[in-house]
Amino acid sequence: QVQLAESGGGLVQAGGSLRLSCAASGRTFRNYALGWFRQAPGKEREFVAAISWNAHIIFYADSVKGRFTISRDNAKNTVYLQMNSLKPQDTAVYYCAADEVVADLQSMAYDYWGQGTQVTVSS
Repeated sequence: QVQLAESGGGLVQAGGSLRLSCAASGRTFRNYALGWFRQAPGKEREFVAAISWNAHIIFYADSVKGRFTISRDNAKNTVYLQMNSLKPQDTAVYYCAADEVVADLQSMAYDYWGQGTQVTVSS
């Protein structure tokens, strides 16, 4: 079992930055692939970024490529999402997810999900 808790969301002006954190419980954190997803009001949840267990494989959605950076610190059982050059269309609830055996890091087939943190970008 893995429990995930996101933090770092908030209100920011367009062009600003935020860093989201997702702290995980469990001693086998280093074995898990980790992903960030988001869901805007009235829209389906969508993939944002993912990182493999060894950080050798990283994916980004086209909409965030070059602006967002995913990273992990296995010593702290934490995954981060650094978000720069934020746009109003980045406004959403952001969720982190974890899975030990997910085949497609960009899918939503993760076993464990956090409760989400709200990010609001004003124009």
